[in-house]
Amino acid sequence: MAEMARSRGASGSLYKKGMFESLRVRDFRYLWFSSLAATFAMQMQMVARGWLIYDMTNSPMALTWVMLSFMLPSFLFSLAGGVIADRLHKKPIMIASQILNAVATTVLAVIIFSEQVTFAHFIYFGLFNGTVLSFSMPARTAVIPEVVDRESLVNAMALQSATFNLSRILGPALAGGLIALFAAGGASGMRGVGTVFFVIAGLYLVSVVATSLMHYVGKPQERPPSTPLEDVAEGFRYMRTERLILGLLIMGFLPMTFGFSASFLLPAFNKDVIAGGPEDLGFLMTAMGVGALAGSLALARLGDIGSKGRMMFATAYCWAVSLAAFALTKTLWLAMAMGALTGFFGAVFGSMNMSIVQLAIQPEIRGRVMSIMMMAHGLMPLGIIPISGAAESIGIHVALLLAGALLAISMLGLGAAYPELRHIHKGHGEDAMLPGHGAGPGMP
Repeated sequence: MAEMARSRGASGSLYKKGMFESLRVRDFRYLWFSSLAATFAMQMQMVARGWLIYDMTNSPMALTWVMLSFMLPSFLFSLAGGVIADRLHKKPIMIASQILNAVATTVLAVIIFSEQVTFAHFIYFGLFNGTVLSFSMPARTAVIPEVVDRESLVNAMALQSATFNLSRILGPALAGGLIALFAAGGASGMRGVGTVFFVIAGLYLVSVVATSLMHYVGKPQERPPSTPLEDVAEGFRYMRTERLILGLLIMGFLPMTFGFSASFLLPAFNKDVIAGGPEDLGFLMTAMGVGALAGSLALARLGDIGSKGRMMFATAYCWAVSLAAFALTKTLWLAMAMGALTGFFGAVFGSMNMSIVQLAIQPEIRGRVMSIMMMAHGLMPLGIIPISGAAESIGIHVALLLAGALLAISMLGLGAAYPELRHIHKGHGEDAMLPGHGAGPGMP
């Protein structure tokens, strides 16, 4: 608590509420800027990598295999990352991970720029970067509730989501523009992609500097001595006994797997439906980013609202409808409009889900719960494999329509299996649940 108070000290603990209220907290500002640089790098990498892979292979499945290589380590190693986050200081973990990302990205940039890259390189580096992320992300995610108060947590989570979505607006356009610029200058597409990866490495270093400027160090909570295996077992026991947390975890994994299929398969949609080049792919991703940024900022402005559970369900159904509408588009501009809607609803849903989880879990186990959520997210490409297979065999339109239908069906199933999810009100304190439904397991 003393560390949290120091992190807020320069700005005071009381200030006028608003869309950017959490940025008044000094350490959250540095964390936000660090996340902005890192997510900007990731978005540029996604565009550059996706364009080059699809240009090399002409296969939607190839895109999925590379994403799987990046996300599979989350399933394998994130539990270890959660234990580390709950045992060690979090700030050094975040700094070390971004340094490793910068080094790996520089090496891959050299390979691409020299035109020696193969499909296998993307698999190898995906596995490495995914492993680094699995050890660092539980610590980074657990930081936010430790530098802002409960009433500002939804605002902080929405603004943190906004860093990702802001990078989706500018990152793809810049990455696509750089590739097109070098191609127009007579160089190969690989040299353009290589240049983008050098820029990405620099952005990871910016993230390192911003994180190092934080006063916060993330001292672990005091708790009885235990072994790492006992820590892991405690995390799973907590998830098993806290029914509401388990429902929120499933909600944050299953519907989002189908909802984000459009983003995973966007390079294929761009080439097969729009017949676009790297600039058009950048426009499509930027449109989705604009919608997602608008959703994040709208949620940040709403702040600590009530009826959070009902809002999540309503937003998910709107997300499914907008995804189906996106699947039926055939022109760039209409696809951009529908893509913006999918981005808007997906951002509101994801930020709200994560905010409620952060409000509900106990601080001493937060890193391990975040790591279990990462394990689930690491399985996300497995859910997209059937959608990718459908895209190759019966067309991208039908595959995305299927994804929208599965998103809606999964939410209907969750509402039936976990009806208490609809009754979440504030998510904390006496107003955790709607009147007449009790606080329930997992809610403080």
